[in-house]
Amino acid sequence: MPKIKMRKQVHNDIRDIFNAPDRRQAEQRLKFYVAKYEKTAAKLSVWMEENLADGLTVFALPEGHRKRMRTTNMLERVHKEINRRTRVAGLFPNEASLLRLVSAVLMELSEEWETGKRYLNMDVENDDSASEQNKIYRKKVA
Repeated sequence: MPKIKMRKQVHNDIRDIFNAPDRRQAEQRLKFYVAKYEKTAAKLSVWMEENLADGLTVFALPEGHRKRMRTTNMLERVHKEINRRTRVAGLFPNEASLLRLVSAVLMELSEEWETGKRYLNMDVENDDSASEQNKIYRKKVA
């Protein structure tokens, strides 16, 4: 960005693109913002045109899953759990022991996601009338 003052505005504009109700409107908003910054921030405009279009594939998902899929929250949660478990051990005698522990943690998380506590449930539409068991996001994580 040519000016630091532009950061907040650009952030809001990019957020507006991804908050569009469907892909067609998101593409229209992207074209609008590319044209908006063409003269004042040419490099930004080119970057937006080349890179943000790839992110619009999130619109192929159900509306309730879009926000979760375009953030890194799920990955950050996995890293936090791995750090929590490896901190207890402290030092590992070799790389294989670390790999065994991390693999066990990842397998445990995978089983939880498959059987119970799901971050995303592709079987259920995001619907306010869904029962408590069918909620897409459950705050209790091991």
